[in-house]
Amino acid sequence: MAHAITYSSHGGPEVLQLTEVPAPQPGPRQLVVRVEAAGVNPIDAKLRSGRRASSPLSAPRRIGRDGAGVVTAVGAEVSGFAVGEAVVFHDTSGSYASEVVVEAAHAVPRPPRVSAAEGAGIGIPVGTAYQCLRSLAVRAGDTLLVHAGSGAVGQAAIQYAALWGARVVATASERRFDRVRGLGATPVAYGPGLIERVREAAPEGVTVALDAAGTDEAIEASLELVADHARIATIVRGADAAGFGIRAFSGGSPEPLTDVELGWRAEALPVTVALLAAGAFSIEVGPSLPLSDAAEAHRLLERGVDGKIVLVP
Repeated sequence: MAHAITYSSHGGPEVLQLTEVPAPQPGPRQLVVRVEAAGVNPIDAKLRSGRRASSPLSAPRRIGRDGAGVVTAVGAEVSGFAVGEAVVFHDTSGSYASEVVVEAAHAVPRPPRVSAAEGAGIGIPVGTAYQCLRSLAVRAGDTLLVHAGSGAVGQAAIQYAALWGARVVATASERRFDRVRGLGATPVAYGPGLIERVREAAPEGVTVALDAAGTDEAIEASLELVADHARIATIVRGADAAGFGIRAFSGGSPEPLTDVELGWRAEALPVTVALLAAGAFSIEVGPSLPLSDAAEAHRLLERGVDGKIVLVP
């Protein structure tokens, strides 16, 4: 038998329960992975609480999408993976578990320099940032404004934009300025006077903006500072983005991601693993909790902590 975190009703973190589940078996194009670290993402809490719509609960539902671990079984039609190989995976239902079935197409080998916790921090946040910047055509010569620059998506966006030659200004709390600055952005504080502070930091002007904060301040500042509103996107305010005349990628958007955008999110996994192995990218690892403490992990997530929270079976 294996163990997984499940919930049978929507509610607070306390609805998460450690459950015994059948040992997974791989299909022809699948792997079974012994999970060493599962990434905890904001979308997990939104689905658990019911704040993000999902299909009706008719049975205990597993949770989590990202992780890293070691292959324990390989499907008959899979090539390129072997039992005992360390991997990173994304887009996998139920990653809060001791073992999980992973589509082989959703996994990549994990080099020794990349820890399991770092690997578990790639999937959703880095895939989101990478796809958003590709969709917004961020490139050398741009000045990008990132709202919530010290969060997981914001940190990834800063790093990719900087790697591609863009200048980056990022909002953050003052205690997180050093982290934001170290990733390659000019930090500016939230709060009254934000527009003036951004203009001072980027006198040449802002050409593109990514909202990972979801505040009215972030939306209003982006609209004021970016002339081409088609180059403003939110990953939080998707439900009302159209009313602002800006773009939305997930975040409650009624418009699904295109096949190209989904492809970019998948592409981010191997690209980022390679950069991590080369020492050219950073995942900020935060609290690491036992799998059985998933409820506490969600409390920390909603309270706000620095770095990626991971669960360790």
